[in-house]
Amino acid sequence: MATPTKPRKNLTGDAKLVRDLAEILDEKNLMELELETDAVAVRLSRNHSGQVMVSAPAAAPAAAAPAAVPAPTAPAPAPSEPKSEADLSNHPGAVESPMVGTAYESPEPSAPAFISVGDTVKKGQTLLIIEAMKVMNPITAPKDGTVSDILFTNGQPVEFDQVLVVID
Repeated sequence: MATPTKPRKNLTGDAKLVRDLAEILDEKNLMELELETDAVAVRLSRNHSGQVMVSAPAAAPAAAAPAAVPAPTAPAPAPSEPKSEADLSNHPGAVESPMVGTAYESPEPSAPAFISVGDTVKKGQTLLIIEAMKVMNPITAPKDGTVSDILFTNGQPVEFDQVLVVID
């Protein structure tokens, strides 16, 4: 793995670092590579079509990300606003992740998402895909109903038992 480098002050040096890390990703046939130093934090991952994606690593576990989704606009939450993941974990229609991996909303980047909020789904219908250990695992609807909440972002790492979708 790449050794930490001196702090970089310019974008040209950071771009070279990213290119160097991308070469390591290709040479070693890795799906993901993350480097964090005092000066820089970068995460490279390969999506299911083989393209390399660059991002800053998440500072908190993936379960923290959905909490930002509701973003209440009024001081007092209205009953119709989306609930947090913690509120939805006991919901009878909560679809939780059966594994740790990366969640994808469609079978390939150019394809439409499997579901959207408000869609009617049938039991057994694919809701999303979780990539784990280079295997694409379809996550299916446990029951018929309407998608009321989607609590993951395309390409986001997900944790075991994290609520991903809610079906009413």
